[in-house]
Amino acid sequence: MYALIFDTHDVDKPFKKVLSVHRTRQTADRVLEIRMARLGKKVWACDTRIVWLKARAQRGDTVTPKQFSTWRPGEKIPYGELHPDGD
Repeated sequence: MYALIFDTHDVDKPFKKVLSVHRTRQTADRVLEIRMARLGKKVWACDTRIVWLKARAQRGDTVTPKQFSTWRPGEKIPYGELHPDGD
């Protein structure tokens, strides 16, 4: 299952709060867009990211990096995510 988590990328705070849980990445993308609009921030400024949870969780739970990954196993990763935009 996909989830939106609150992640400040602070290594001293490994526990990430689950903001919402979704069956598809598309639904998670739509909810993230709504959150960004409500906060009036871009994706990198709202400290929220979409992850694939390796075990069941629900809103309000906390997860550690070992319990999630950026992409679901077998999911097609967009070309831009695999290769940098730089020179």
